[in-house]
Amino acid sequence: MNTITSSILLILTLLLLPMILSFTNMVKHNNFPNYVTSCIKYAFFISLIPLFYFFNSGAELVITNWHWVSIGPIKLSMSLKFDFFSIIFLPVALYVTWSIMEFSTWYMHSEPNLPRFIKYLLTFLITMIILTTANNLFQLFIGWKGVGIMSFLLIGWWFGRTDANTAALQAILYNRIGDIGLMLAMAWFCTKTNSWELQQIFILNDSNTIPLAGLLLAATGKSAQFGLHPWLPSAMEGPTPVSALLHSSTMVVAGVFLLIRFHPLISNNNTILTAMLCLGATTTLFTAICALTQNDIKKIVAFSTSSQLGLMMVTLGINQPYLAFLHICTHAFFKAMLFMCAGSIIHSLNDEQDIRKMGGLAKPMPFTSSCLTIGSLALTGAPFLTGFYSKDLIIEAANTCYTNAWALLITLVATSMTAVYSMRIIYFVLMTKPRFPSMIIINENNTMLTNPIKRLALGSILAGFFISYNIPPSTVQVMTMPWYLKTTALMITITGFAIALELNNLTNNFTPTKPSITNSFSTSLGYFPTIIHRLLPLKTLSTSFKTALTMLDLTWLEKAIPKATSTIHTLTSSSLSNQKGMVKLYFLSFLITLTCIPMMFLT
Repeated sequence: MNTITSSILLILTLLLLPMILSFTNMVKHNNFPNYVTSCIKYAFFISLIPLFYFFNSGAELVITNWHWVSIGPIKLSMSLKFDFFSIIFLPVALYVTWSIMEFSTWYMHSEPNLPRFIKYLLTFLITMIILTTANNLFQLFIGWKGVGIMSFLLIGWWFGRTDANTAALQAILYNRIGDIGLMLAMAWFCTKTNSWELQQIFILNDSNTIPLAGLLLAATGKSAQFGLHPWLPSAMEGPTPVSALLHSSTMVVAGVFLLIRFHPLISNNNTILTAMLCLGATTTLFTAICALTQNDIKKIVAFSTSSQLGLMMVTLGINQPYLAFLHICTHAFFKAMLFMCAGSIIHSLNDEQDIRKMGGLAKPMPFTSSCLTIGSLALTGAPFLTGFYSKDLIIEAANTCYTNAWALLITLVATSMTAVYSMRIIYFVLMTKPRFPSMIIINENNTMLTNPIKRLALGSILAGFFISYNIPPSTVQVMTMPWYLKTTALMITITGFAIALELNNLTNNFTPTKPSITNSFSTSLGYFPTIIHRLLPLKTLSTSFKTALTMLDLTWLEKAIPKATSTIHTLTSSSLSNQKGMVKLYFLSFLITLTCIPMMFLT
């Protein structure tokens, strides 16, 4: 236990050391990115010690070493929980971030504020580790808000661009809606259990729907489930390393991780389980449909992330938290690699992101092409790659449980679509003829580019086997099943590949036609941004404008005072005035005036 504690504290020290030294002149400005990369690399190797201890003896521990404050009956302590989830997630997050940091120094080499960018990425990682290792809701909330703030800063890194600022604001606003749910759950547990410690909450076993619905809302915002999903594809306005880190091992998996943490309560509430299942199924299908017609390579990969998050939510809905966690870990490797390969291609083609202007890159970029193909196959769940070990198990578990047939069907359709958009990337980017300018010079021989992608390619091939081998089943597994159920995932993936290849070949012969309703639905992202970001604000502003104009300006400022006064004067003068046009009345008024004035002076 002392070894585990020491190694964990050493990891935290290694990660915090560059943050502290950045405020001094001990590390040179130009050398800071390499220093941070080295610290994360050493932290990863040290994190293998508690991992092997856990695999060998199942050792878990809670470190409580600093009492913060007491608020009535609630005692807040700094408490780190190193159980199954956090011990396995830590090396995965460090391994992926190590590769992303090294890739960042190559991708952002011309960035004048590179050390600050690296510091932001490191802070992003630290806040995610705070979230995953938190043993109480207060610490978890610190990590939760930390990843939200860092995503805002990193998505809007190129703040000179309007789209980047808009995307950063979208991320923070959609997540703020989700934060309402987390704060509701925290308030509920505070009043009902008088504690924010996870163990005490689980012991009292309060499976009330209200706090769990709050947690589900929080996860919907953070993990971009249907309804609060538009910020995730918009986040592609940030630099590619940000997209890689955001989509693999930090921000987007935080919501799913929160629900995995609270699975002892959620597993007893069928209402929330059903809601999670339906929400996840809707998300995975809708975002897969949106990915089908995108032309920006990063946006296709972004929508695939959202689709995989929906699949994780489906897994939680069928009460399989360990499978959902396995998919988080396996997904991190190939998703980070896909973004890196996309970044390599974008850089090589002079910042071109449209797949229609690529093509034939398999020969000039063999290494990137190979890794992109491996990542795409792993994403689709090709046998014996990393994605297969989690995705195949999820489909099997859904097929053999008493679940909602509608949710299962659309999950299978979305899984088939994963193969379609993955094949579309491979076809338009790597195959066919080149469609980019012939004068472009392509060079992918830089070790700062190839080494991190190699590491992630290795993880995309091997990590799934090693992690799945050590994840225990949460329920009794079905030992026998019909062959057609066993091969369902593989069959729908192959079907998706075949359909995609045929459709892509047909595009060479198509004549331009007006876009169909189906195509417009997918291209316009289900009209969601148009309705939510344009129509609703326009109607609200129009109603407010008309209300203000009619009630305030017209009624109060115009009719109530000036026009009312004018009307009163008009009516008064017309009914009481002696202006009748008769000369004798005018002379009479003069006489009265001439009589009254001397009398006033005489008195």
